[in-house]
Amino acid sequence: MHSNIGIIISREFSERVAKKSFIITTLLMPLLMLMLMAAPTLIMMLSTPSERHIAVIDESGLIMPALTADGTMPETIHLSATDAPLDSVMADDSFDGVLLIAPDIVDNPQKAWLYLHDAGSMELEMGFSQVIKEAVESQRLKTYNIENLNEILDEIHADVHLQTARVSEEGESESTSSMVSFGIGMVMMFILYMFLLMYGQMVMTSIIEEKNNRVLELVVSSVKPMQLMLGKIIGVGLVAVVQVAIWGVLLCLMSAFLLPALMPETMAREVAMASAGTLDAATASFDPEMLQTIATIGSVAYIAKLFGYMMLFLIGGFLFYASIFAAIGSAVDNIQDASQLQSFAILPILVALIFAFTVANDPNSTIAVWLSIIPFTSPMVMLSRIPFDIASWQIWLSVGLLYLSFVLMAWIAAKIYRVGIFMYGKKPTIADLIRWARYK
Repeated sequence: MHSNIGIIISREFSERVAKKSFIITTLLMPLLMLMLMAAPTLIMMLSTPSERHIAVIDESGLIMPALTADGTMPETIHLSATDAPLDSVMADDSFDGVLLIAPDIVDNPQKAWLYLHDAGSMELEMGFSQVIKEAVESQRLKTYNIENLNEILDEIHADVHLQTARVSEEGESESTSSMVSFGIGMVMMFILYMFLLMYGQMVMTSIIEEKNNRVLELVVSSVKPMQLMLGKIIGVGLVAVVQVAIWGVLLCLMSAFLLPALMPETMAREVAMASAGTLDAATASFDPEMLQTIATIGSVAYIAKLFGYMMLFLIGGFLFYASIFAAIGSAVDNIQDASQLQSFAILPILVALIFAFTVANDPNSTIAVWLSIIPFTSPMVMLSRIPFDIASWQIWLSVGLLYLSFVLMAWIAAKIYRVGIFMYGKKPTIADLIRWARYK
């Protein structure tokens, strides 16, 4: 029995690993991960704003002084006040645009227009909007005749950056970020979603093709249907495991060696401070959230732990759903008939995908705990919760139930499989599948 299953596993595995699509996908994903790692540095290098010359027609006389104050607008924005009519200024090619301020801007803050010759930018529009907003508010505050009002506002102004840390059972604290955990959870969930559907349907398609070619009739003369089904599932599953394992090793190597080499010295120093929880957000040269993200993906131990959990749920989730896809593939003669039945396998995956976003917003909610334990939704939902450092017992309970459910599902699927592979010319119903599963 073991020899027969081994032969089937070897054939299914080698047939797919040798394909160009597998090799290309396996190599392209690490390149994508590399691009994501290098993105912060590349963004800083390439995000130099373009030079713009803007004419300002300030009919109120209140906004231009605020725009020309030191440090208000970027150095790449050059402003020129003018009293000329709008049409004539727009016709002047020396200007990239015109900012028109109405005389009653204080009473009607919406009366400000920015006319551009080319495409606008969010940075430019938000910059002008913010300055106009502050200038209007300042003029309105002056009507209250409060002495030293600007000094009072400066003294009470505060920028708050909440630094969060998780305290372990041993009393040790570790800097964390809910936004970073949310992003990592979503990435892991989408990878699992892609693998469950892609490789699960691969099992189903393979069975349908061999059934149409009458190959199965020859194979089952020397191999039991149960052995054939398990061999196909495990063989295809090993392809997925190898691919994820390669990605995990490459990503760990990139985190350990490539990412530190790409970072400027100042960023590397602040990333180390963010990782240690000693970063002062007020004096940081870079966005604290970005620094925390880089610190997280730069931790080899953390990345290895995540890939370890992903592998557990990938194997368990694939075995569970591949059993369902195998049963469906054995029961039909073509892909068209399978498309209706496979909704019973795809629907729970889609439900898990939808709820994973809600769960990631509150990973400790009651619905999050239950959906991460129920085998039909646990692989994806639990992966979206793991980056939040949830209790270990919940993870292992979910893993245990998932693998036990696979044994039960494989037993049911095998009973359908052994009948379905010999059925031709009839589109099975749900009642038929239930009846086949009850055969002794």
